[in-house]
Amino acid sequence: MAPISASARSFAGSIVAAGLVLTLGLSPSGQSSQTTAPQAPQPSVTGAGQGPGQNIQRDLDRQVETDKAWRAASEGVMRMEKTTYKSRAGGLDIPVFVFQPLQLRGPKGHPALVWVHPDIRGHLYEYYIPYVREAVSKGYVVVAPEYRGSVGYGQAFYDAIDYGGAEVDDVLTAVEYLKTMPHVDPARIGIIGWSHGGMITLLSITRETTMFKAAVAMVPVTNLFQRLAYKGASYQRAIDPQNRYGGMPNEKHDTYRERSPIYQIDKLQIPLLVHITRNDGDVNIEECMQLVDALRARKPDLSETKIYDNPKGGHLFDRQVDAKTFVPENTREQRDSWNRVWTFLDWNLDPFHDASTTAVK
Repeated sequence: MAPISASARSFAGSIVAAGLVLTLGLSPSGQSSQTTAPQAPQPSVTGAGQGPGQNIQRDLDRQVETDKAWRAASEGVMRMEKTTYKSRAGGLDIPVFVFQPLQLRGPKGHPALVWVHPDIRGHLYEYYIPYVREAVSKGYVVVAPEYRGSVGYGQAFYDAIDYGGAEVDDVLTAVEYLKTMPHVDPARIGIIGWSHGGMITLLSITRETTMFKAAVAMVPVTNLFQRLAYKGASYQRAIDPQNRYGGMPNEKHDTYRERSPIYQIDKLQIPLLVHITRNDGDVNIEECMQLVDALRARKPDLSETKIYDNPKGGHLFDRQVDAKTFVPENTREQRDSWNRVWTFLDWNLDPFHDASTTAVK
């Protein structure tokens, strides 16, 4: 694996060298010039394929503001770094947010979470700020890869989209990056993702069945055959604008099947938590219930599932956060969902345990 850049300055240099454009909002000294979180708009995109669009400069500008918001939200609460690592798929430079506790434990002292953002054309949204901070406060190291196709990193990165394919490799490579940190316990790495990121989470744990200790998939995309039947041909064009699939499902049945988590359930070997909603206008109940039913029937000892009836926000029910203050709305369903998520992750990854104090010397 190629060496990891150690600072935001080296990250910016590596992106330019790769032919991508990224501005991190740093002063000439390399230090953050932003101390107050901007009033970033709440993203309106969902996983339905209607992303921000090909306004590359707008996405670059928005990424600058997003980076500033995360940097400001981290001040005095957690360490934040923006860097890159090279994907195991083709060596593409993958931007990654890294969040760590201010005080680090000794060797293998911390568990870690790979945090997978939603949307075909998305990035690490500001509505995750309170939850990443909570994770770090518990003792987790959090890495959030901006896998290929994410917005805010230039045209070439945008066009590199490989839905359910190499983007999964981009995310899996984050584990290799985590293993370069001596204070991260490689036996306590989890993964969590939403919507399209939930699909990537499911594909990650069924392709590399023992890489993670536990996984959480929230309102995950489940079945590409079902989605195309519901969403139509425009959805196929959204997920495969470069024709990497090589055709429609009737022409490339095996490709769509291997990228649909519903067909991979028998490979599950680790604890998995799944939450869905009946009023989801994106991953419709007809699609996501297939996953719930399969897990309950075939993997009942490894899976926990919860169906919410009609929560505020539907698809975004657990991410209802004030766009100015980043304070969660704390609806009943949102509160319940996150309580279950933390209980599940804390049980399986034990973030309060400092393994460095009990390691054999």
